[in-house]
Amino acid sequence: MFKCHVCGATESHIEYVNEVFEISNKFYLVENIPAIVCSRCGEEIFSSETSEAIRVMLHGHSKPIKSVVLDVFSYQQQVKAS
Repeated sequence: MFKCHVCGATESHIEYVNEVFEISNKFYLVENIPAIVCSRCGEEIFSSETSEAIRVMLHGHSKPIKSVVLDVFSYQQQVKAS
């Protein structure tokens, strides 16, 4: 039975989500990950099988399906400039 570790809710649903992972100062976007999502707060949880598949994908010999340009902002730089 599902119980959210953030808000304690017991209602959830399956949703396909996108997640960015940072490994050795390099960013990787993984799309369409099946996640259990808390219906109250939106916390996303990956099964251990899904987490392992992502780990193998990012650390193995898989090739990305595409590359994208990513604009990067620094919150700390913005706050100091204000």
